[in-house]
This record gives sequence, structure tokens and C-alpha cells, in this order.
Amino acid sequence: MFDLANPLALVLLPLPVLAVFLLGRGRMTGGALRVPDRIGGRLLAQEQEARSIGRLFAGQGLLWLVWALVLVAISGPRELAPVSALKVTGRDLAVVLDLSGSMVRDDFYLDDRQITRLEAVRAVGADFARRRAGDRVALILFGSEAYYAAPFTFDTEAVARRIEEATIGISGRATNISDGLGLALKRMQDSDAASRVVILLSDGVNNAGATNPRGVAELAAEMGVRVHTIALGPKDMASAEEGEHGVVDVVTLQAISEMSGGESFRVKTTDDLFKVGAALDALESTDSDGLAAEVFHDYWAWPAGLAAVLMLWFAFRDVS
Repeated sequence: MFDLANPLALVLLPLPVLAVFLLGRGRMTGGALRVPDRIGGRLLAQEQEARSIGRLFAGQGLLWLVWALVLVAISGPRELAPVSALKVTGRDLAVVLDLSGSMVRDDFYLDDRQITRLEAVRAVGADFARRRAGDRVALILFGSEAYYAAPFTFDTEAVARRIEEATIGISGRATNISDGLGLALKRMQDSDAASRVVILLSDGVNNAGATNPRGVAELAAEMGVRVHTIALGPKDMASAEEGEHGVVDVVTLQAISEMSGGESFRVKTTDDLFKVGAALDALESTDSDGLAAEVFHDYWAWPAGLAAVLMLWFAFRDVS
């Protein structure tokens, strides 16, 4: 629907006529210059030609048109048009990522290139976050301590960038799964979302903090928060040799997901990690109707631009 933002501006359209009527036409006065008759005659002839009726009316008509275009621009012509609605799932989703020292191990491959576990998680995690349109997504990072890297937001691109910028060492080099999950639950405590989900990824064994991860999982179950866990790493505690470092506690992560009603995933390669992202997309689908929205498309620039062009043409015409 087309309308004007400031229609009262058009009331000013007859203002130049009122100004002439009320103020009267000014008369040019100046000193006299004596010139020879022949030159004076030529000057008078040129002045009469310049002030011919056709030229005068053309100039006034152009100025009237410019004035009208300026007022139309000020009045703010615009059109109310519908836009694609943002899909809203009514879900709060917290991504909880392990940034312990073992994430620097380069036992993953991407495009035939050896990469660290963190680089693999960055690539897949950022892509996963960008596909969460309609969810309110938050990011919690943990090592020895847990911290809130991104608040719950619909701006999934901002969360994805935070994942890509994640650095080991900021939160310590130990593995505090309990605090990472606990911080996510704390942020969800006052949430009124219809669905609350945590994606917890770890590549180690809980070796920091005073709380047992299973106890935090029980709290998640009481709150109605589903926790999907991802056990990352080629070896786990069952298959690794005694005293071997960089192994993941698959049993504990499975227990967390089972107690909270979530799913548990085992990731040994980069391909596994991509498959987990697709599986989570299926489990936590974002297909839903959003809120209808309408926005104004402004067209004031068109009459304003035409008025400027006409004024420039009028000025250069008189100069030439």
C-alpha cells in the first residue's frame, strides 16, 4: 500500500505564490552607465529577448516543478510491503564447547590436511550455528573454568564467529564438564522457551570442579532440558592404554544424555563430526512458521534526485 509519511508537507505547495502576493515583486535598482547608442541598442535588444514571455514562463515552470518535487520528497512517499518472516522455533539452544588443552591434538583430517581437534570443531560448529535460524543460540566455553562467550540471541552469525575465534588457554587447560553444563543450565533457569536444549562437546575426562557431571545431568532432567552430548577423539577410556592422555570419557557423556532425554554421539573423524551436525539438525529441526512482518520501502530519493538534476540544469542553462 502506497502512502505518505508526512502528507502535511504538501500544504506548502502554494507558498511561492503567497510570498509574491504578500511581498510584491522586487525591482532591480542600480547605477546608470552611459554607453554609445549603438551598443545601448544591442544591450536593450538582448535584454528583451532574454525576458521573452516563452522563456520567462519556461523558467518559472521549471522552478515550480522543482519546488513540487522537493515537497513530494519531504512528504515521504513510501510503500508498505510484506517481507519473509523469520522462522521462530521457540527453542533456546546452548552450545557448550570443550577448550581444554587436549583440543590442540592434531589427530583429525580435513580436505586431506591434518588439523587439530579445535580446528575441526571450529569448522563444523560454526556451520552448525549458522543453520540455527529461528533458535535463540548461546555459546559457553569451558576448560578449567566455564564462561559465557555469547548470550542467547537470534543472531546466529555472531555466535558462529565466536566459535571460529575460540582459543585454547583463555579458560584454562583442564576439563570441567560440570561447570560448562551447569553454566548453560543457569542461563536457562529463567527461560520461558517452549524447548530448551544443550549441545555438549568434550574430548576428555572431567578433572576439574567440585561437582559430578552426572549430578548436573540430573538437574537438567528436573528442569526439562535435553542434553545432546558429543564424545570427540579417536580413543576413549575403554580402548586407550593405561595412562594414555587425550582420551574421552564416553561413558559419562552417554550417561548425561540418557538422564536428560538427549542423544549421545561418538566422533572419531571429521566425517563423523559432519554427520553429527546433520543428525542434530534432524533432531532439533528449525522448520516452523515465523511472525508476519511488514516494512516500509521509502521512495523520497527519486523526487529529491530529480529536483537536484533540474536545478543543476537550470543553473548551467542561465550561465551558458
